[in-house]
Amino acid sequence: MRHRKKGRELSRTATHRKALLRNLVTSLFRHERVETTTAKAKELRPYAERLITLARRGDVHSRRLAGRKIQDREVLGKLFEDIAPRYEERPGGYTRILKVGHRKGDAAEMSLIELVS
Repeated sequence: MRHRKKGRELSRTATHRKALLRNLVTSLFRHERVETTTAKAKELRPYAERLITLARRGDVHSRRLAGRKIQDREVLGKLFEDIAPRYEERPGGYTRILKVGHRKGDAAEMSLIELVS
C-alpha cells in the first residue's frame, strides 16, 4: 500500500532525484518547454508551479528561496522579470503536459511540458 508516500521515486536516490528536478526546472524556464518522460513531467509540474508562485510575490525573500532551487542566475532573473509577470492575473495552472508518444529505444512514454502562454 502507498499510504502517505508522496511523489515518484524515478529509480533514483533522493539527492539524484533532487538534482534531476532542479536541472529540469532550470531547462523548463530557460527554453519554456522540455521533452521528457511522462513520469518526470508529472513530478516537475508542482515543482515548477511552486517556483512561479514564489516569483509572483517578487520580494527578496522569494528570490532567495527560488535561488535555492535554481542555481543559474540568468534563469532566475528570467523567472522573476519575464515569466512571473505573465501569470500575475492567473490563479494557477502555469504549465501544460502534452503526451507525444513513445521513445524509440525503450518505448518509454514521452511528454512535452511547457509554460502556458
